[in-house]
Amino acid sequence: MLQWKKLREGFLSLRRRFTRAFSSGDRDELEELLVEADIGVERVESLLSESKGEKERLAGLIQGILEKAQKPFEFGAHPTVVMVVGTNGSGKTTTVAKLATLWRPHKVLIAAADTYRDAAGLQLERWAARTATDIVSSVQGQDSAAVVYDALKKALSKGYGVVLVDTAGRLHTRRDLMAEAEKIRRVAAKVIPEAPHEVLLVMDASTGQNGLRQAEGFYDALGVTGLVIAKLDGTCKAGVVIPIVERLSLPIYFIGMGEQASDIVPFCAAEFTSALLGE
Repeated sequence: MLQWKKLREGFLSLRRRFTRAFSSGDRDELEELLVEADIGVERVESLLSESKGEKERLAGLIQGILEKAQKPFEFGAHPTVVMVVGTNGSGKTTTVAKLATLWRPHKVLIAAADTYRDAAGLQLERWAARTATDIVSSVQGQDSAAVVYDALKKALSKGYGVVLVDTAGRLHTRRDLMAEAEKIRRVAAKVIPEAPHEVLLVMDASTGQNGLRQAEGFYDALGVTGLVIAKLDGTCKAGVVIPIVERLSLPIYFIGMGEQASDIVPFCAAEFTSALLGE
């Protein structure tokens, strides 16, 4: 698959270093690489102890961990309302556009509820025009919950199958912004009971352990139901997906690499492990 080929190319330098470490039997170098990949020092020690530094055993252990997060995304309602959250710069708005492209057969409506940045709305409008996706736009300073309300009303009246809600970038430590996200949830539920049906957190893989701490905050505050790992192309911190899976026990629905609309793929533990460590 083209997307996994891109991931393998992005991990090429790291994978070559792993290959040299396995070939030479240099356990210290292998430990250094795993720590550098941001798996976490204690977890690296336990993985090396269990695998005895052997490639096949290590790959099996990592794949076994990641398989717990491998789950297909399901559209359990009509429309299925998906709220997308994350920090500024995480790739959130681009991910919304990619998901809209991927889910086009379901008839997607985008709610541009990032009312803090005009650039976010303009970016989504360009993506929407390019991919022939309908959008409910916003203007800077508008109440984000009102945008979502309008979008959900339109979705019900026009028979849309999916509503993708792009929200403002925020840090979990900003109570005012988290309160705004909670308001979006409440308003959505008033229009469509049980909405949003999914709250997806977009994580920037290059932030490593810092991203993990942010994810824990979002999980506690907003009831995140699944993850999208973005910006995996070229990062050496890809191993952070292991502590993410173990600490949050959340599915990783998709991973993203690159800037094209097609640069997103459902998460696969075997493909990811192979891209990281090699065949």
